[in-house]
Amino acid sequence: MPQNIDKAYVLRILEMLLATPSPSGCCADVMRKLAEETRRLGYEMTLTPKGCGIITVPGAAEGRVIGLSGHVDTLGAMVRSVKSSGMLRFTLVGGFMLGAVENEYCRVHTRDGRVYEGTILTNKPSVHVYPDAKELKREEAVMEIRLDEQVSSAEDVRRLGIEVGDFVSFDPRTRVMPSGYVKSRHLDDKAGVAALFGLLELLKRESIVPAHTLKLLISTYEEVGHGAAWIPEDITEMIAVDMGAMGEDLQCTELDVSICAKDSSGPYDFAMTTKLVELARRSGIRHVVDIYPQYGSDASAALRGGSNIRAALIGPGVHASHAMERTHIDAVIGTASLLAAYAADPAEPYTI
Repeated sequence: MPQNIDKAYVLRILEMLLATPSPSGCCADVMRKLAEETRRLGYEMTLTPKGCGIITVPGAAEGRVIGLSGHVDTLGAMVRSVKSSGMLRFTLVGGFMLGAVENEYCRVHTRDGRVYEGTILTNKPSVHVYPDAKELKREEAVMEIRLDEQVSSAEDVRRLGIEVGDFVSFDPRTRVMPSGYVKSRHLDDKAGVAALFGLLELLKRESIVPAHTLKLLISTYEEVGHGAAWIPEDITEMIAVDMGAMGEDLQCTELDVSICAKDSSGPYDFAMTTKLVELARRSGIRHVVDIYPQYGSDASAALRGGSNIRAALIGPGVHASHAMERTHIDAVIGTASLLAAYAADPAEPYTI
């Protein structure tokens, strides 16, 4: 089924997502765009009280509801204080290395809708001035944002409408390469959400009724740990669609669909994981199985939140996660294809 996923559509959705700032807790704009796209495809998105989206696709058989989750929230920051110099101190939203955002462009989003550009720097940004600029430990206390406005005091900044608690988003620097590689910040997990919409587009275009009802969950707080802590009670099994990690002691590449057998929250469901591996083999989808020791997912959050479900985790391989990330469009298409194969299979995962 890989050839049935519309690559051009998936890329268009992915680029739209990457171009729309959505740090955890500040996802209204991107959710509006996804709601519009959902309606355009002929489905409806409902919102939970905390702003997560749910898209229901009725299945051929009743009694089994499969949840497919992806998170649209990203890493980011918030204004922690306004300095007397006109610089901004910030606090992290999500877990990332400060060196990964140093010297990067960013945007400050005020609560009344204004947006200002800036650059993330240390408070000793010049080697021509500060002898310890290279050795300075990168931590929140020494990082600041230089606004691209004529400000030299806290009062100047506040006149712009900028205050403590305003959100900061990072320039994604997205590039889609002729080779098929996509490099950008926030592929975690906008590549996964693009795969979910690739599945939706396939179901609508080919008038496919899944074997069982699907509920797609687009979560908005995954990067801070509670994106899918609540899920609809009728979901009996859930596949989190998130990035596949790459690095030492891992098999995954940017061309693979990663099937995670275990992360920091413990092992995923044996039967579901086995079924995903078998479907990938049967469908000719390039894949690997890996274990992620420093990782958690929306499925982890759902299980910790008390959901009585089976759970599994898959996603496209992403290099340099939570930094300058890169994947390949083939891995995103492969992820959507594996989801389509799972949705089409009427058999439940076997019980041990």
